[in-house]
Amino acid sequence: MDSSSCYISHSFVVLLFCFFFVHATLRLEASHDVYGRHLQVEPSLEASSHQQDHQPYRTHYHFQPPKHWINDPNGPMLYKGIYHLFYQYNPKGAVWGNIVWAHSTSTDLVNWTPHEIGIKPSIESDINGCWSGSATMLHGKKPAILYTGINPANQQVQNLAVPKNYSDPYLIEWTKVPQNPLMYPTATNKINSSSFRDPTTAWLMPDKKWRVIIGSKVEHNGMAILYHTKDFIHWVEAKRSLHSAENTGMWECPDFYPVYRDSLTGAHTSAIGLEFKHVLKVSLDDTKHDCYIIGSYDFHSDIYTPDKGSVEGDAGLRYDYGKYYASKTFFDGAKKRRILLGWVNESSSVAADIKKGWSGIHAIPRTIVLDKSGKQLVQWPVKELETLRQRAVHITGKLLKQGSLLEVPSITAAQADVEVTFRIRKLKEAEKFDPKWTDPQLLCSQKEARVKGVVGPFGLFTLASKDLEEYTAVYFRIFKDGGKNVVLMCSDQSRSSLDSTNDKTTYGTFVDVDPLHEELSLRTLIDHSVVESFGGKGKNVITARVYPTLAIDNSAKLYVFNYGSQNAEVTRLDAWSMEKAHIN
Repeated sequence: MDSSSCYISHSFVVLLFCFFFVHATLRLEASHDVYGRHLQVEPSLEASSHQQDHQPYRTHYHFQPPKHWINDPNGPMLYKGIYHLFYQYNPKGAVWGNIVWAHSTSTDLVNWTPHEIGIKPSIESDINGCWSGSATMLHGKKPAILYTGINPANQQVQNLAVPKNYSDPYLIEWTKVPQNPLMYPTATNKINSSSFRDPTTAWLMPDKKWRVIIGSKVEHNGMAILYHTKDFIHWVEAKRSLHSAENTGMWECPDFYPVYRDSLTGAHTSAIGLEFKHVLKVSLDDTKHDCYIIGSYDFHSDIYTPDKGSVEGDAGLRYDYGKYYASKTFFDGAKKRRILLGWVNESSSVAADIKKGWSGIHAIPRTIVLDKSGKQLVQWPVKELETLRQRAVHITGKLLKQGSLLEVPSITAAQADVEVTFRIRKLKEAEKFDPKWTDPQLLCSQKEARVKGVVGPFGLFTLASKDLEEYTAVYFRIFKDGGKNVVLMCSDQSRSSLDSTNDKTTYGTFVDVDPLHEELSLRTLIDHSVVESFGGKGKNVITARVYPTLAIDNSAKLYVFNYGSQNAEVTRLDAWSMEKAHIN
């Protein structure tokens, strides 16, 4: 995953030599058959003639395969100038099952070329499925993938795969080591064999030991089981987990990485020192939310200590307060940044997914850094996405009085990128904040976009029909809590579609900004059936899936609105139509 020159022990170098040059002695199991050259597509990934002909909900610049089911991003990495994305994929249908690692590559994280299946069931320790995992760059910048396999007893065990040909920048063929599985439940370790999955990128410390964590639980307490090794083959379970938390349920897809305290530069996964904090992110199986804590890591004792005041679990910090799960980061050594990838599942019915022939997309890749406050992370779409922008529209200094509705003209509103900043001058008149309002999602559902207020709601009507029968609203409300202002950000899907079979849950989050001293910013990426919104310059993100019946393609419109009694000024709005990316 990381582009580094981390050191690996001499024994593992010798072992790899044996793997590839003494093949008769240490025979490797190929993870797939080879169907063609690098840029050929396996038949299972080709477009299907059986899919629904009209596809108004397929995205045009978010990652998704031509058909079938997709979920977790796996093993992202930069290798020889090529970005690699593997992902959980069902090659046989639009529902979960038959899971393999599909594979695409890119030079810009925007346009993607598909390849043959990267890893699929072929050995005893993964014969019932190749589940999620991560990539690690070993000595010599050689990638290795740790992943969860499902064995004949349906136990979750950890396997290692390495490239068959390191000189191939596309990494088409992968080989599974004969020692698999490397980590597995036993009567001695008492690991729950149905809750032991999704190894992280490994990190190498000055003691020359690699560490990795694997998600698990004991009863209803989530935990990150820690293993260490010197040769990447023989792993030893640590005496205690890296971290655990009561009543958080199963921890899926854990991620553990350093962030600079005072820099917007990304940090290598093995970086250690006083200039870093460490992030532990887990995907909560109970709620399907990606939550994280920030803290300090002592590699001598392998103790991770969350910062004072950290809240564990669903009530704490989240990457995204809408549809977003099973995320994975990697360090982009070429541009010195950490990139976050995540899965966005559907809000339509299973029957609708089967009819359209596909299910699931990935969110736009995001850079991720520590906020200057040190208390949370900040995310932003990768810069490369801006290459798709065209036909810009600019609006400045527009005063929105109560009831104002301003259409943003001359853009493809179903496929757009919008950045807008608001200024509120009379904050003293804001509604009083009720201390009982502890759940922002519930508050947004009670105070949806059509509920008039004082300071707000103001924001965007996206994927809106001409008469506003359908719209997805992304907006702010501001409340007064003693001497401070409370900013609520909402994504209201309640009127996103006339189709009643869709899940139209409303999402919400409190944004840590003070509108008295700074403008409120909102960036929204609109792509047919996804609305991905970044509030407060990326402090809070909400992603929604919506399926309008009227506001589709050229019939979709985009508006700026203010339904609060206090004026809201649009200090600047920039909107672009987005070109279609070349994806799979």
